[in-house]
Amino acid sequence: MGVKGKLIASVEVKCGGHSIHDIFHTSTHHISNISPGKVHKVVIDEGETIKVGSIVNWKYNDDGKDKICKQVIEAADYQKKSITWKVIGGDLLELYNSFTIITSHDHQWTTWTLEYEKKTEDTLEPLVFLGYALHVTKDIEGHLLK
Repeated sequence: MGVKGKLIASVEVKCGGHSIHDIFHTSTHHISNISPGKVHKVVIDEGETIKVGSIVNWKYNDDGKDKICKQVIEAADYQKKSITWKVIGGDLLELYNSFTIITSHDHQWTTWTLEYEKKTEDTLEPLVFLGYALHVTKDIEGHLLK
């Protein structure tokens, strides 16, 4: 069993957290147009746009490297403005036994929570990925404020 960890970061968004949530909840496939340098493609392989059980594939660039991430939506609460994405394939699982991403949005804030289990104690915490997620959030904010 690997070492478990949890990272949480919140970023203030002038457009309102609900607006960021709406992009993730209803227009996920447009994120590659909003942040093309970071997100190359988002494809919903199974299910509908952000419904529990939907499988979403991301092709993205993190830390200068092209990567992929396959996720299943474990929970989506429109009232609480949160989505729980469990990673089921891709580059993150090369370093982690499990990896879950929770996005939540409240008033002027977007919060990213990463819950993970490292494969080895030497594996670094996913701080670069967390920074990446915050940068994508700011790209979405910039798009919404245009």
